[in-house]
Amino acid sequence: MREVALGEHERLDDLMRSGRKIIQNTREFCFSLDAVLLAHFPRYRSRQRVLELGTGTGVIPLLIADEVAHVEAVEISPVMAELAARNVHMNELDEKITVKEGDYRAIRSLYPAESFDTVLANPPYRPVAHGQVNKMSGVACARHEFTATLTDVVCAARYALKFGGRFAMVHLPERLGEIIVAMHEHQMEPKRLRMVQPKADKAPNMMLIEAVVGAAPGGLKVMSPLIVHRGDGSYTEEILAIYGMQDAGEET
Repeated sequence: MREVALGEHERLDDLMRSGRKIIQNTREFCFSLDAVLLAHFPRYRSRQRVLELGTGTGVIPLLIADEVAHVEAVEISPVMAELAARNVHMNELDEKITVKEGDYRAIRSLYPAESFDTVLANPPYRPVAHGQVNKMSGVACARHEFTATLTDVVCAARYALKFGGRFAMVHLPERLGEIIVAMHEHQMEPKRLRMVQPKADKAPNMMLIEAVVGAAPGGLKVMSPLIVHRGDGSYTEEILAIYGMQDAGEET
């Protein structure tokens, strides 16, 4: 790993994977559990080309780089795109990960059609009119649909994916109906779904969903819920394993 100088409001965090670290700006949106869960949700292959729509700090490419042939990551914010590129360079992954500043709503100007095997997205979760919008620009843009709607992200994913390619996304359970409709309208059918519960006795507050381009309708596999915390508030064994803190079996 290359040595780097941290700027104001920046911190260096350990990803606990292959010795990698990540610079985060505390005044912008810092990655959280949803990005880590999304990175671990798909089944990757060594020859795959992967695209992430809205990479933020670039954490997902850093986590999956060892498992695929190449990762392209697009980010609309100049500040975050520059930070993601620094993270790639710091971890000596310039040949494996390419960060591009751009708007995936204009994806046709960024990448050739149907050129990726897998697309990942941790998109804005809530419509702008929903609830009290956080006024911090980095957080607001990451969590509310200022720059891209659900339809925008699904449309971009379909454009980028080959026939038979897979689109994986983390989102809110309350928007599942909209998501399935949007996927179907763009020639994708959901095939894997996993709800994420903060505790075993709590309702899901996140979900992971994966769709396949050109697949026949039906055949959705609803996996057992992923429980984040034990009753005492500590992480469950599966979450610890995902974070690389201990070994635990994976659901197949």
